[in-house]
Amino acid sequence: MRQIQELSAEVRGGTGKGPAYQARSSGKIPAIVYGGSAEPQPITVDAQALGHFVAGGSFLTTLFMLDTNGKKTRVIPRALQLDPVTDRPVHVDFMRLEEGATVRLAIPVRFVGRESSPGIKLGGVLNIVRHEVELICPADNIPDYIEGDLSGLEIRDSLHISAFKLPEGVRPTIDRDFTVASIVAPTHVIEEQRAAAAAAAAAASAPAAEEGAAPAEGTTAAGAAAPAAGAAAPAAAAKAPEKK
Repeated sequence: MRQIQELSAEVRGGTGKGPAYQARSSGKIPAIVYGGSAEPQPITVDAQALGHFVAGGSFLTTLFMLDTNGKKTRVIPRALQLDPVTDRPVHVDFMRLEEGATVRLAIPVRFVGRESSPGIKLGGVLNIVRHEVELICPADNIPDYIEGDLSGLEIRDSLHISAFKLPEGVRPTIDRDFTVASIVAPTHVIEEQRAAAAAAAAAASAPAAEEGAAPAEGTTAAGAAAPAAGAAAPAAAAKAPEKK
């Protein structure tokens, strides 16, 4: 179950560039809370507190309990704007997560059972196709990660999403049994297999090339040499002295 972080906020009186600039000048970041049954609410959050969460990573998949002037609202960030020069946050969009709501999130993937994988024991390499999987999750049951078991996998075996035990109510956004990871042969084994295949292909094509090659000059059959011998005879007769 994903932990909810606390974040204080204040209601923002105005919108537009002027009030936003004024908020940033006073160490605040303008933001807005939308979604659910309530109207969108402009707010500000402390720049230092927000920067701490942004720097920690996975900000857009972090749940927050916003305390806005004493009123608490569960939200999740859906958009973060950064200054193109300083790379600091300049605006945040928060979406309300009311009871029974679902949210689409990219959840990290972890793997266990490496020591029980025959393929890895033989030198195989874990090829991670997806480091994150996009899931539709109930707001009350968002996993921190999903776990895949590599036990029993041989070289060239794959681990599909169907092999992952997902929390109740959680499902992939893609409606097919896609590959998350596989066990592949070591690089040197693949190179050796390619070299062997190339050598076999070359050996198989060699006899065909020899059969179709043109015969070398002077190595033709007797029938090809006969005209040359026959051509020499008339020449010899022409040179013989005439009898008197």
